[in-house]
Amino acid sequence: MLTSQEFLHHWIEQVNAGAVDALCALYDEHALLIPTFSNHLLSTAPDIRRYFEQLSARPGLALTLHDKTVRVQPFVAQSYAISGIYCWRFQVDDEPLAFEARFTYLADLGAARPILHHHSSQIPRSL
Repeated sequence: MLTSQEFLHHWIEQVNAGAVDALCALYDEHALLIPTFSNHLLSTAPDIRRYFEQLSARPGLALTLHDKTVRVQPFVAQSYAISGIYCWRFQVDDEPLAFEARFTYLADLGAARPILHHHSSQIPRSL
C-alpha cells in the first residue's frame, strides 16, 4: 500500500508523463472529479478520460506540488483526505502560463483504484 505522500507523487508523475491510462486507473469506477479546468462535474470513466486526454495534449504540461501545503486527514481504515496546493503549467497560444490550484482527494489507499473523489480549483485572486 502506498502512503498518502507516495500516492500524491505518483498521481503527479502520471500527469507529467501524460499517462492517461495510468491516471484513469487511479479513479474508482464511481469516482467524482471536479476538475481544475472545467466547469463540469465528471462522474463517468469516459468523461474523466476525455478530460485527461485534453489536458495532456497541452504543450509544456507540467505539474508541481507545493509540498509544505499538503495536509492528510485519516478517516476509516486506509481512507484519507489529502489536500494542498499544486501549480499547473502549460502553454496557451504559445505563451507559458501557470495556474495555482488547491486540491482535495478522498482516497482509499488500500484499493486498487484509490481515488473516490477529487476536487481541484484555481486559486482566485485575493480581494
